[in-house]
Amino acid sequence: MNNIISINIANPHDIALQIASRVKSRRLELNLTQEGIALRAGVKFATYRRFEQTGEISLKGLLRIGFALDALSDFDTLFAQRRYQTLDDVLNEQTITRKRGKRK
Repeated sequence: MNNIISINIANPHDIALQIASRVKSRRLELNLTQEGIALRAGVKFATYRRFEQTGEISLKGLLRIGFALDALSDFDTLFAQRRYQTLDDVLNEQTITRKRGKRK
């Protein structure tokens, strides 16, 4: 499976499954069992096994797994502020960006 999230993914469930698949691949590269990585990450074995099967895990659990796989820096760009290439990019972004969300 490709290690890059495809633009064609339509929903969060599919993305979660792809993340779980990449974690599994990394675990296998390191020749670790599910029990071994769960122990290193400090998560319950059942929690880790469910994560690989369904993609479901808490954010804290995912961060622990990332730490155990020496991949915590992969989270650094998640929701990071955009970097612009030109002044036009900045100006275009400012015209469409809302400062606050809508109230319901």
